[in-house]
Amino acid sequence: MSIAPCPILRVAGATSKPYDRTYSYSNCLGDNHSTGFPKIRYPCSFAWKLKKSLLHNQFVSFFSPVEGAAGYPSRDFAVLLEVEGVLLDVHRLVNRQAFNIAFKKLGLDCANWSETVYTDLVRKSAGDEERMLILYFNRIGWPTSIPTNEKEAFMKNVLRMKKDAVGDLVRTEAFALRPGVQEFIDEAHSEGVPVLFLTAYDPRGETVASSIVQKLGTDRLSKTKLIGNSDVKQSFYGQLVSRIGFSSSLDEQLAKEVTKAASAERQRIAEEVASLLNLKVDLNTNSCESLKNVIAAQRAAAEYAQLPVTNCILVAGSQTGVFAAECIGMPCVVLRSSSTLRAEFPSALAVMDGYGGADLTISRLRKKLFPGNV
Repeated sequence: MSIAPCPILRVAGATSKPYDRTYSYSNCLGDNHSTGFPKIRYPCSFAWKLKKSLLHNQFVSFFSPVEGAAGYPSRDFAVLLEVEGVLLDVHRLVNRQAFNIAFKKLGLDCANWSETVYTDLVRKSAGDEERMLILYFNRIGWPTSIPTNEKEAFMKNVLRMKKDAVGDLVRTEAFALRPGVQEFIDEAHSEGVPVLFLTAYDPRGETVASSIVQKLGTDRLSKTKLIGNSDVKQSFYGQLVSRIGFSSSLDEQLAKEVTKAASAERQRIAEEVASLLNLKVDLNTNSCESLKNVIAAQRAAAEYAQLPVTNCILVAGSQTGVFAAECIGMPCVVLRSSSTLRAEFPSALAVMDGYGGADLTISRLRKKLFPGNV
């Protein structure tokens, strides 16, 4: 049986003097459930200052209470949107061209990826861009000017230039947002539903993600909120975790341990297979740190919307975002893109193909969240 996370601040040993109290940050699991972790105590003054800072944050004014146009009480839920795949399918539209720009700047005239070549490389490398380069140049031959011991530096240079090219391309008018995005934002505003964009953990970087969101235009941007790295650090959750150096809920601790164990097991199995082929295998084990950052951004967004995580619904375009939402008990729907066409999301409330109609609308999200009240 799963237990929905509900991190709270409990008063411990209250006295007549408010500043004599101490608070513990723990999981709301009920009296019969033990977290197995020690309670973290700190002065009431610290918690009060953080909370006061959050409540008076200048960004909260974006979501002042109003009555929804359809008669719904405003602020009954908020929508959190990832950027990659949700607003713009960067993977399909931009990434291949950015690689070709990087190749051209490096004078690699022989390297020009068609859509067929690019798709084949993505499939064979599982989207690992460094692996894509290795597969490609192993196939056509490495540039003769690159010594064997400098191949890694060469690939890093290509990826750096590719990243810069992505940033330049998404700022142009050649790449528009997914059809229906603007109408979705307008519908949310008309019904008093806060919309927050999670730029903090975008795989292309916060700067690129922010450039994509800017395509909405000044008027629509004024009705939304971008959650960047600085916002996460300034949030109550971000400051609390930073101050005490401790994850705030049992589910997140368990998620970290499960991720570590899974990574270790994958590494072990891969090494067994590799030993038969005389290969050296080094799998990426940074997913735990990435998950922590995604969880922090999602929790921070809920704070800025002034709603519990259970009343915030994530529109995700990534596996990591879906998993993080599941860890903290945040409802989630998936908007498919080229990078998630074949993926399965059993924990999501729904998987949709686009905006509007029978797919992603505010009214449909409300029905998913509150099926018995609509």
